Amino acid sequence: MINFRYHNFFIVLICLFLATTGISQDKGIFSGGLESNANFFQRDSLIGADGIPQYDHLLFGAEAWMNLSYQIGTWNMGIRFDIFNNSNLRDPNGAYTEQGIRYWYLKKQIKNLEITAGHMYDQIGSGIIYRAYEERPLFIDNSLYGLKLKYDINEDWSIKAFTGKQKNLFGTYSGILKGASLEGYLSLGEEKPITFAPGIGLVNRTHSEENMTEIVSILKTYIGTDRVTPVYNTYAASLFSTVSYDAWSLYFEGAYKTPEVFNDPYALKTSLSGELVEGKFIKKAGTVLYSSLSYGKKGLGITGEIKRTENFDFRTRPVLSLNHGLINFIPPMNRINTYRLTARYSPATQLLSELAYQMDVRYAINKRLSVNVNFSNITDLNNKLLYREIYTEFLLKKKRSWRLIAGLQLQSYNQQIYEGKTAAPMVQTITPFVDFLYKLNRKNSIRLEGQYLYSKEDYGSWLYGMVEYTFAPKWGFELSGMYNIATTKKAPKDANGNAIQVLYPTVGATYTNGSNRFALKYVKQVEGIVCSGGVCRLEPAFSGFKFSVNSSF
Repeated sequence: MINFRYHNFFIVLICLFLATTGISQDKGIFSGGLESNANFFQRDSLIGADGIPQYDHLLFGAEAWMNLSYQIGTWNMGIRFDIFNNSNLRDPNGAYTEQGIRYWYLKKQIKNLEITAGHMYDQIGSGIIYRAYEERPLFIDNSLYGLKLKYDINEDWSIKAFTGKQKNLFGTYSGILKGASLEGYLSLGEEKPITFAPGIGLVNRTHSEENMTEIVSILKTYIGTDRVTPVYNTYAASLFSTVSYDAWSLYFEGAYKTPEVFNDPYALKTSLSGELVEGKFIKKAGTVLYSSLSYGKKGLGITGEIKRTENFDFRTRPVLSLNHGLINFIPPMNRINTYRLTARYSPATQLLSELAYQMDVRYAINKRLSVNVNFSNITDLNNKLLYREIYTEFLLKKKRSWRLIAGLQLQSYNQQIYEGKTAAPMVQTITPFVDFLYKLNRKNSIRLEGQYLYSKEDYGSWLYGMVEYTFAPKWGFELSGMYNIATTKKAPKDANGNAIQVLYPTVGATYTNGSNRFALKYVKQVEGIVCSGGVCRLEPAFSGFKFSVNSSF
């Protein structure tokens, strides 16, 4: 029997041949790209960079993605080759090795009808009921492997339908996904029209016999009222629209999921000994309400968002957890911070119980000076505080000479919820920061970062500094350090068991030549939250070298 990966490869070759036969007069457009990372591990027991195979004996881990796409006439097709060699991307505490064709698609436009077969990324509305996407830094790739039809009814309205299975590593999960959506555009008035972009979507997940057997086997271990009856089919529907008038824009979406069995890690069940323990399958319906309102005019931008989530864990298999097997994507409700210390504590979206709101205000006082203020607050539906952030920032610049960014962040962060640390107190932080860029001339510039995070919880207080020198367009150099300036009991210990202050340095260089970029860094990194695209996970400490190559053609 042909291996699944190579079976896909042969299909792609056949599709390429069929697509190009008969339209050889058109040479088409060929493009692609490479993204690759290599990690060289050096054990450092002091910071907790040990205890996994890479530090013990493998010493090396790598991952790479090679994309190829080709467009000719009304045909569009592509493939992606993935390779993982002792990679810790899938599991930060393990080593994963696999390689092959992990993604391919074939697309054909026939008048108003677009047909896509193979793997595809897509979403309905903001993604609350369905989003097939990837976040490579977090090893998320849940594309749909199947068939999608999209039909343009006219210039303003379109309808699409899809069916298939969600990808799982180099294969697929066994459950079946089906969905459809209708989206359009309306305009009322002429001088200052009110525009509407309404839509409606429906998604159905059908469990396989394998999934149902797995669920039933777990439920059989429950006793009394803890037992529930699973269902094969679950439906999720959403209604959404964007309404715009002049400088105002309003988006709202409401979603409902029919009752299904899913895992609640905080629900109490009765054990065989009669004791109550946390974590069990429950059966409930789910809802999400999300809305955002924005205003932008004459240097002023204001955005407000609010979201309520209840029991909306929607997966291909309910036994999965974290980011595995999620069919949908619920937008995060906090500022996406980029500085090292302001991003150290970042909240992951809570699927079962979350009430969140956020307000962001930006104002340009003049051409040189602007300010930004952001406030976000996240609780569960019982009003238990999960996360709160107050962020202020101002930007001062002199054209073609220098730029200064400075600000202050205040945070409250619930480690028990976001990192599963049951005995951890609420982390409170105060973080001032400064970022100064000075252009020596048209090609050379230097950038300085300084940050200080004050906290009495977790590892304690931190000091961070960075110097970055750029010789455009070829070279860039970085020297940075993160220092545990005031420690707690959680900080690294010396031989006598006393908490000690540790420096976590980074030294690196990048070289860019056309569309090719090479980067080499020596890194010591503390345990912490890593986020990408609003999705977060906890990663252990790291010690060693990181090398990356990125290229496009």
